[in-house]
Amino acid sequence: MKRSLIWKLGLAFVAVSVAGTLVAALFVWIATQNAFQNFAFQRSKTDFVSQMVTYYQAHGSWNGVEYYGGNQPQGDFNGPPGGQQFAPFCLADPSGLILLACHDYAGQTVVTPRVLASGTAIIVNGARVGTVLSGTPPPLSPSDQLFLSSTERALLFGSLAAIAIALLLGTLLARSLTRPTRELTTALHAMADGQLHQAVPVRSRDEMGELALAFNRMSADLTRANQQRRQMTADIAHDLRTPVTVISGYLEALRDGILPPTAERFTILYDEAQHLQRLIEDLRTLSLADAGELSLDRQRIAPLALLDRIVAVYAHQAEQQGILLETASAEAIPDLFIDLTRMTQVFSNLVSNALRYTPAHGTITLSAQPQSKGVALSVRDTGAGIMPDALPRIFDRFYRADSARAQSQGGSGLGLAIARALVEAHGGTIGVTSELGTGATFTIWLPAAA
Repeated sequence: MKRSLIWKLGLAFVAVSVAGTLVAALFVWIATQNAFQNFAFQRSKTDFVSQMVTYYQAHGSWNGVEYYGGNQPQGDFNGPPGGQQFAPFCLADPSGLILLACHDYAGQTVVTPRVLASGTAIIVNGARVGTVLSGTPPPLSPSDQLFLSSTERALLFGSLAAIAIALLLGTLLARSLTRPTRELTTALHAMADGQLHQAVPVRSRDEMGELALAFNRMSADLTRANQQRRQMTADIAHDLRTPVTVISGYLEALRDGILPPTAERFTILYDEAQHLQRLIEDLRTLSLADAGELSLDRQRIAPLALLDRIVAVYAHQAEQQGILLETASAEAIPDLFIDLTRMTQVFSNLVSNALRYTPAHGTITLSAQPQSKGVALSVRDTGAGIMPDALPRIFDRFYRADSARAQSQGGSGLGLAIARALVEAHGGTIGVTSELGTGATFTIWLPAAA
C-alpha cells in the first residue's frame, strides 16, 4: 500500500482540527471583545451616574454642570475636567432638557419621554433629579487595550499549540488506522505470489477487526482447499493409474502372446474398466453438485419405505456376514420430497460401509425420527468406530479413515463426499458421531414434504 493514504488521513485530521481551532478562536475573540467592551461601557456608565449623583448632592442643583465634560471629575466639580472634550454620556433634567451634551444629543435640546424613559435615572433623596442617556461608547483605556492584546496573544498561541497537537495526533491516528490496511495489503501481495497461508493480527473489534477475521478465515479456507486440491489430484492420479496399469499390462501381454486369452483374464479387464467407469461417474456427480447443476427427480415418499428399500437390497449380504440389519421408526413421520435414486445411493454407501466395519453378530440399525420441520434418518452400527482425528475429515474427497486399507476394499474414497453433496442438494445436512469400540452413527436431516 502506498503511504499516501497516511498523509491523506493525517492532512484530513489536521485540516479539520485547524478549521475547528480557527473558527473557535475567532468566535472566542469576537465574544471576548464584545463582552469586554460592554463591560467597560457599563462600568463607565456606572461611574458617570455616581459622579452625577455626587455633583448634585454637592451643588443642590445642576447649575454649572454644562461645564462638566467627562466621566472623570476633577477638583470640586467646578469647571471643565482638564480639557477633556469627549462626552460618552448625556445628562437630562426631569423635563428632558439636555444639560450635558454628548455626541448623540446636543445641549439645550429636549428629548422625548420615550428616550428619557430608556435612560438611567439619577435618584437623590428619593426623587428623580435627572437622567443619564447613553451616547457613543467611549474608547477603551490603555489598560483595557492591554488586556485585550494579552487575550489575543493567548488565543493565537493556544491556536498554534492546538494545530501542532492536531498535526501530531493526526499523524499517529492515521498510522494507527491504516496499520491494519497495510498488513492486509502485505498479506494479499504474499497470497498473490502463491503463499496462500497468511494471517493478520486482529487488533480491534470494529469493522477493521471483522475484516481481519474474515481475511484470516478466507486464507485458512484457501489453504485447506489448495491442499485438498493437491491431495485430490494425487488421489485421482493414483486411483486411475492402478486400473489403467492392470488393463495396460494384460492387454500388452495378450497382444504379445505372453498370456493366452481366457475368460478369467477378460473378467479382470472388465472389472478394472468398471472400476474406472464408477470413478469417472463419481467425479462427474461431484462436479455437477459443485456447479449446482445436479438434476433431481423428486417424488413424495415415506421415510420408512426408503429404509425398507435399503434393507431389502443388503439383507442377504448382512445375513451372510452374520449381522443383524433392522429398521426402527417412530409413528406419524412426515413424508419426504426426494430423488429416490439419489437417496438410495446415499444410504447404500452408508450401509455398505457399516457392513464392512461391523463384525459378525453385530447390528446395523436404520431409523427415522421427526425433527424440527423435517426427518432425521440415521444409520447406526456396532462396529469398530472411527478415530477422533478422522471425524472432521470423514466427508472429504478421497479421504480414507484407514489409510492402510486396500483400494479394492475401500472403494475410491469418494462415497461419503458424494453422499454429503447429494444430501445438501436436497436441502439437508449429514453428520457423524462415533466412539472407538462402540460403532458409528451417521445422521441425515431432510426437510419434510410440503
